Amino acid sequence: MSDELKEKDEDSSEATKRELHETSLYQDVKPTQWPIIYSPEYNIGFLGLEKLHPFDAGKWGKVYGFLKEAKMIRDDTTVRATEATERDLLVVHTKGYLNTLKWSFHVAQITEVPPVAFLPNFIVQRKVLRPFRYQTGGTILAGKLAQERGWAINIGGGFHHCSANQGGGFCAYADITLSIKFMFDRLQSISKVLIIDLDAHQGNGHERDFMDDDRVYIMDVYNRGIYPYDGFAKRAIKRKVELSHGTDDEVYLELVDRHTKEALEEFQPDAVVYNAGTDILEGDPLGNLSITAQGIIERDRLVFSHVRSRNIPILMVTSGGYQRSTARIIADSILNLKQLGLIPCEDAENAPKPQITVMDLINGFILALSEFICHFQ
Repeated sequence: MSDELKEKDEDSSEATKRELHETSLYQDVKPTQWPIIYSPEYNIGFLGLEKLHPFDAGKWGKVYGFLKEAKMIRDDTTVRATEATERDLLVVHTKGYLNTLKWSFHVAQITEVPPVAFLPNFIVQRKVLRPFRYQTGGTILAGKLAQERGWAINIGGGFHHCSANQGGGFCAYADITLSIKFMFDRLQSISKVLIIDLDAHQGNGHERDFMDDDRVYIMDVYNRGIYPYDGFAKRAIKRKVELSHGTDDEVYLELVDRHTKEALEEFQPDAVVYNAGTDILEGDPLGNLSITAQGIIERDRLVFSHVRSRNIPILMVTSGGYQRSTARIIADSILNLKQLGLIPCEDAENAPKPQITVMDLINGFILALSEFICHFQ
């Protein structure tokens, strides 16, 4: 038996020995549901405080709305995320770190919204951290769905600045690390994971978490002239592509195409986690790159084409993006992937519309009202 196979067996045995906690996150999904995950709980809004940060805290609901308008998905053909519990979070996070989130001042530092420091923590938990926990639950579930269906998209998530014991950069929970740890522990076919991080910022959170883990290969393409300037975390990057301010489509897409192909050939992963930030868009106040909307759509196509052609499961999270136009771009990119046959789900496409009852109408009205309120907060 080769050393590689021995290590794989040892890793699998170790996961089996560990007592796994009960979780509701790895839910069963109907064949007639797209492996696209969302919840109205993703969206953040409280007295307009979310507008003090450049991030569009209602972006996720807008993406979902655009996909519904395009008639790609319906409420009954998509997957609703559930909230990650403390036991779920403790798979990666330390108890000490989770306790710091009970202090509003600390959450204000992580979210970069100073007035949050003056809110009672029960409000911060409900209006700020609970949406993050729902998105984290969505990313964890996406790992399972990707393994089952070949691909999955969490409309939220991608909190790549958060590590096991430290948050920052609007990232309070390490959803990427958690999703990978859940896969290693619960999915026997997954023992090697490639992270392709194409957000404009360095993904220092998952890099710190997997610093000494050879099962995880990190490819990070980012603007070296912006936050977080984490030199220590860079040591974990196996394929580092540092960009300069103003990098355009031609240069960027050639780099993404070549390095994605080479990373897949070099590492040959069992799954890919794709952090698809849209803060690379020209005009983004924090990304400082010059990628067009069509460039982002082409970037996503390149990644999915390379990964799907090798029959490797891929899960995508949407990460950063600080302009109001990014929701439309994300939706257009997903629609493009569908049109090209890169994210098929024939059962969902052909699913008959359910019979509508009075209770369905009431529930639908409540859901639509909730999403409407989130959209304009």
